[in-house]
Amino acid sequence: MSRQSGWSRSVSEALEYAGVRLLGGILRLASLDVASAAMGRTWRVLAPLTGRHKRALAHMALALPETSPAERETIARAMWENLGRVFAETFMLDRIVADPSRIEFADAARVREIVASGRGCSMASLHYGNWEVVVVPATANGMRSGGIYRPLRNPLVERYLLSQRAGLYPGGLFQKGDAVGRKVLAFVKEGGHIAMLADQRKAHGLDIAFFGHPAPTNPFPAMIARVLDVPLVAARTIRTGGARFRIEIEEVPVPRTDDRSADVLAATKALHAIFERWIREHPDHWMWAQKRWGAVLPGDTADAADDED
Repeated sequence: MSRQSGWSRSVSEALEYAGVRLLGGILRLASLDVASAAMGRTWRVLAPLTGRHKRALAHMALALPETSPAERETIARAMWENLGRVFAETFMLDRIVADPSRIEFADAARVREIVASGRGCSMASLHYGNWEVVVVPATANGMRSGGIYRPLRNPLVERYLLSQRAGLYPGGLFQKGDAVGRKVLAFVKEGGHIAMLADQRKAHGLDIAFFGHPAPTNPFPAMIARVLDVPLVAARTIRTGGARFRIEIEEVPVPRTDDRSADVLAATKALHAIFERWIREHPDHWMWAQKRWGAVLPGDTADAADDED
């Protein structure tokens, strides 16, 4: 029985991998702009038919009660279009990187200062715009960037997608797990720049207010900055039109008192205050369908593991 189960799983993984490679190959037959636009339109039409659309609307009602149902529907559909574009662009990261005109970055001077200091850096981003390209300017300006990723259930698909991202992270990619904290601390201590997504629900994380509601939150970005005395930087990718982007960064104040836990909490709150401000500026850029808050809302299930960081 176990052999059959293992064989069935292998076949399923192989078929899924073949499907991903086929879809990626089809998308790459088109230009970057055409593929991004086509997938964006497809997701705008199809994604609202899923249960995650109800979840996104419920989360917007919770976080943005001043918006009307019609406004939330408009934001959600634009969000799905952005996510569809991100999906297509993930298969074409090499084309984005090869065309510097697609990414605008006004903070290169600050990045070069950090590089020249020889210190590491803790960079926290969020599922906003196209978060896959948020490290491009940092890497291009001399930072030895590394990333943290969550392993996929399908190892074949995981290896393929990691190969698409590898060029963005000359410092390597670290898989989440029991030893990742120690590895990342060593990497940053040696002058590395670690980039991570920090806007997901974190079971047993710090309870902070996000849009006025309790949200279990990952303290790791702030902890790195506080323990190693390195900058904590918030970063976002704004979609300026089609497959073109502007990367913005903002340094987050990190208190350094005798109470390290209080310092980490304060810095985590400051980081997520920036995230909240950015989301309010471009609500269609953020992934509202993730289970960010601890409450179970319409469209949710009791198990939030699929969105947990």
